[in-house]
Amino acid sequence: MHRKLYSSRNHPPLFYVKIRLTLLLCCLLNLTSAAFGQNPSPAPSTPPPPTETKEQRDARMGWWRDAKFGMFIHWGVYSVPAGFYQGKPVPSIGEWIMCNGKIPMAEYQKFPAQFNPTKFNAEEWVQIAQDAGVKYIVITAKHHDGFAMYHSTVSPFNIYDATPFKRDPLQELAEACRKHGIRLGFYYSQAQDWNHPGGAESKGSWDPAQAGDMDQYLKMIAVPQVKELLTNYGPDTPAVLWWDTPHGMTAERAALFQPVLALKPQLITNNRLGGGYKGDTETPEQHIPPKGYPGEDWETCMTINGTWGYKSNDTNWKSTETLLHNLIDIVSHGGNYLLNVGPTSEGIIPQPEVDRLKAVGDWLKVNGEAIYGAGATCFGDEAGAYSPKEKDKDGKPKFIVKWDWRCTTKPGKIYIHLFKWPATPFSLTGVPGTVTQAYLLADPAHKPLPIKQTGGNVTINLPAQAPDPIATVVCLETKS
Repeated sequence: MHRKLYSSRNHPPLFYVKIRLTLLLCCLLNLTSAAFGQNPSPAPSTPPPPTETKEQRDARMGWWRDAKFGMFIHWGVYSVPAGFYQGKPVPSIGEWIMCNGKIPMAEYQKFPAQFNPTKFNAEEWVQIAQDAGVKYIVITAKHHDGFAMYHSTVSPFNIYDATPFKRDPLQELAEACRKHGIRLGFYYSQAQDWNHPGGAESKGSWDPAQAGDMDQYLKMIAVPQVKELLTNYGPDTPAVLWWDTPHGMTAERAALFQPVLALKPQLITNNRLGGGYKGDTETPEQHIPPKGYPGEDWETCMTINGTWGYKSNDTNWKSTETLLHNLIDIVSHGGNYLLNVGPTSEGIIPQPEVDRLKAVGDWLKVNGEAIYGAGATCFGDEAGAYSPKEKDKDGKPKFIVKWDWRCTTKPGKIYIHLFKWPATPFSLTGVPGTVTQAYLLADPAHKPLPIKQTGGNVTINLPAQAPDPIATVVCLETKS
């Protein structure tokens, strides 16, 4: 039997009525202010120049640069449909199901009633992160579907007010992270919002109820919610604010957030606010730039399977080998690795993700010296070539790396990460300085390996078998 969709034009949910009334009140207040000549001065058309010195920036970015490995968490009410709508799979990534499935607002707003993640345990999640060796977590406080994963007083469309759960998972995570010494950051979709009138839709709107004024949405929803996130979770949280998809963001709109961001001078932000605001970090997504971003702070974010938000039918898990090689490759280019998990609507991180993270953490317990706080390679660009057949995400020829090893560095140390164990003595050219000794990080005794050096050419005699089949690290101690 055909069931008529519940439309926002027919008995809209109470929280939707509240949102409409809030935006209407804002419009009236703006008109009143204009009548009395009280409009604030217009925002700048271009971002102001930075006032921070290099030394101040280095101090602020220090912990992040040393961390190298973070956990991204995409968790929201989209985990309820888990990739399916009206019994049919919706293509593409899980957190975009409302957009890709063209789900009306009133229909999507029924999902929170089914969202009761009673198996969520902040301590368990932080323990998973610790076991993985990650140093910071970034979790979705609000994604493009407009649903806040914390107790927001700005909009009732949030996990505390709109679900049976009645808890604030961000507060619980903040406490657990503080207890265990892990930094916590928040992802916030500042522009796209498919459930608050006026929020942007990068693929175009599909429901008349989404119509509204974007400037009013930013002033009444986005900016106040960011203020909540920056003031309600302690002096050290969030450590990172991760913007996304700046559709429709101008310099004037991005400037609305600047007074709020000033509340947390030590905050680190990425480059996705929009309007010409550069932020602190570049954010390549689902790929590793072959040359990194020389002179820039950058972070590759990647999924463990094919989706960010949970999809019940996506079991295309990357291998531990791939995840570890990605981590090493990224650090060798001077970047950070933000690796995503997508918890279920029950609040559980899928076991295949936990298993792989644990395996990465076990490797880091042995070889973390070559990752945490390490710099990029001292050997220049990787050897490789652009493939005439394979394309990258932008449709350009894909860079195919040919080396079987990577290099990371610290003062007085060169770390060689061997992906493929050589059958003969391993040789390097262009080694800076004099190598005083070489040993395997997997050897607790650091027994010296036989080496021979002539100028910048170094040959290392290795054991017959690799201590680790995925990546074995040789440490070269050097002096100038």
